[in-house]
Amino acid sequence: MPTLLSRYATPFTTGLFLVSLISGIALFFHYGTAAFRGMHEWLSMVLILPFLLHVWKNWRPFLAYFKRLPMALSLAACLIAGLAFAWPAITGSASGAGGNPAFAMINVVAAGTPSQVAPLLGKTDADLVSALREAGFTAAEATKPLSQIATDSGKNTMELMATLSAQKAK
Repeated sequence: MPTLLSRYATPFTTGLFLVSLISGIALFFHYGTAAFRGMHEWLSMVLILPFLLHVWKNWRPFLAYFKRLPMALSLAACLIAGLAFAWPAITGSASGAGGNPAFAMINVVAAGTPSQVAPLLGKTDADLVSALREAGFTAAEATKPLSQIATDSGKNTMELMATLSAQKAK
């Protein structure tokens, strides 16, 4: 390993780990989410390179850990903990709790019909159906669920939500 990379692998690993640690704690406690989310995600990705350089630099001592029981137990415990958190999402058995409430509400609204959603936008169902058709949702009908209108019109739910948001602004 070149001397320059060797000299900076561990310091960068340490510095970026601290950034990830602090931003992760802030995100856990919902403090400064807008400021910390991008920082946490991107700099955690950047952390991969110095981590790999650090492992490369310390390869022989690192391999020695695998000859002892604590490494196997630690990796197994981490894998089990990770699976415990991911399992509901992987299997589709998540109750919906813990997800982004904004996305949950999008699904609630998308399951409604124009007749049900129009009053929330200060519109009549006929006005909303007309506005949807003008926006390219050709399958718009007052009694058809909005998600089905989007699908039948060859559009996605986010395009539908953008159109509905624009209607509230008018």
